[in-house]
Amino acid sequence: MKQFYIILLFCYLFNGCKTVNNSNYSNINFISKKDLTDSELQTWYQKDYVQDGIPGISLDKWYNQNKQPKKSIPVIVAVVDTQIDSQHEDLQGQLWINTREIPDNNIDDDQNGYIDDINGWSFTGTKSGGYVVWNKYEYVRIIKEWQPLFKDKKLSQIDKKDILKYQEYNRALKKFDEENAYYKRWLKSLNYEISLYHTVKDTLKYFFPKEDYSYKQLDSLYQKYKINDKKFGQRRDDNDKDLGALINCRMIGMEMNDKTLEDIKDKQSYLDSIVNKSLKKEYNERLLIYDNPQILEKGYGNNNVSNNKAGHRKMQDHCTKVAGIIGANRKNDIGITGILQEVKIMPLNISPFGEEHDKDITMAIRYAVDNGAKIINMSFGKDFSLHNEWVQEAFKYADQHNVLLVHSAGNDANDIDKIARYPNDSNPNDKTEFCSNFITVGSVTHKLDSTFVSDFSNYGKYNVDLFAPGEKIYSTTENNSYESDSGTSLAAPMVCGTAALIWTYYPNFKVNEVKYIILNSGNQFNLDVLVPGKEDKKVLFSELSKSGRVLNVYNAMQLAEKVSKKKK
Repeated sequence: MKQFYIILLFCYLFNGCKTVNNSNYSNINFISKKDLTDSELQTWYQKDYVQDGIPGISLDKWYNQNKQPKKSIPVIVAVVDTQIDSQHEDLQGQLWINTREIPDNNIDDDQNGYIDDINGWSFTGTKSGGYVVWNKYEYVRIIKEWQPLFKDKKLSQIDKKDILKYQEYNRALKKFDEENAYYKRWLKSLNYEISLYHTVKDTLKYFFPKEDYSYKQLDSLYQKYKINDKKFGQRRDDNDKDLGALINCRMIGMEMNDKTLEDIKDKQSYLDSIVNKSLKKEYNERLLIYDNPQILEKGYGNNNVSNNKAGHRKMQDHCTKVAGIIGANRKNDIGITGILQEVKIMPLNISPFGEEHDKDITMAIRYAVDNGAKIINMSFGKDFSLHNEWVQEAFKYADQHNVLLVHSAGNDANDIDKIARYPNDSNPNDKTEFCSNFITVGSVTHKLDSTFVSDFSNYGKYNVDLFAPGEKIYSTTENNSYESDSGTSLAAPMVCGTAALIWTYYPNFKVNEVKYIILNSGNQFNLDVLVPGKEDKKVLFSELSKSGRVLNVYNAMQLAEKVSKKKK
């Protein structure tokens, strides 16, 4: 009898067809690992729940049981994002090359409207070959654009056709007032900290000439010079007050990992740019592009998708991470392994600091479609959209050309069924979708407990399609390096890579079929999870997305095979 149960357990664990296709782990008591080693954390998202005790996407399991096709045409995945580190060791051979264009001849050889677009296009590129670093926030653009129509007006004065715009204008004003006050306070605080920095250091040298003080020693000194001495009921003079404030300032710095003056100044510069550029209605980020963001047109920007210059590489960080998850070289025995080898990454730059223009989103999607991309990764988002109609038309254009759009749900811990997040595929008046080629992805962790859904991830029973790993994801990054990061931005490319893998084996699938396969093959977990942003509120995991599932490559490829056989 004992031998029978051993055989039965073996069959249960390793019979992929039955176990994985059902993929509903409501009553399975396998042990899920919660504390992973550093090595396990670097690859956790590629693991399998049944085999490894880690709720990843079962990528390793699929590769261990399947061979790559002998002949396959690489799938082009457009990454609409920041600039990319094109020199990264793990992306060599993986970037898209426009073979119809002759490099650096200043001629639009393929007549696609873009000159010398060898590896993609920078829609935020300047005429001089550089790029825009700062954009305004979208709600600032809305205020500037619609202020002449709505300033100081009441709802009763608004034409019926403009009521929705009027409501968005007022929502934008409220957002602006909140954010402007917040960042100005923060900047003021940093300015004060910098002004005190040298005074604090010089003053403390009187007590500690070698500057070898500890937090405990400062705390003891601070207690001595408090304004109110509870023990003796004494009130210190003004000099003692100042000294106490200076000591306290230094203690706060030590609590914050003892930031150097340069670190503080970097943050000051960053906040100053937010206040005086991203939040300034008068700031014109298109000045050096020579572009009118209110008119859809081709050709603006430049072909420089990768500025490999000292001090500029941080602009490449985000796109490089996304690209590595999708297609980091699997054959070079260095760094990481992407989801598939047979892929070409097409970088399209639209994302400086601040928020993306709807025009740039629109034109990047159309560029990707027109130049052969099958999948478009969009790991960006915003709370407002000035020209959402342009973006929606681009979505439909991609749908008509059999191109999949994958979008990150966002990191605000919001229910995006209730709080709008752009871009999206929702009809504004109901819960239907206006296109069939759009997938929104939330983030999960490696811990199969109440914290399974990342505490930052947006969610929504209607507007988030499924979840994928997005926490502590190890990937390529700028300056030819690697690091771990978290965000729904890193969950979306896992769906893109899976879609590309499906199309590698089944190139004749329609986009709605690929979407169906991905959404209906994910793992289901009968698990109560904390709702992001709601502290102690728990719901069933299945209530936080439309599919109630987590992306699974192994399942998707099995379902793809079944769908393919039915089509024959």
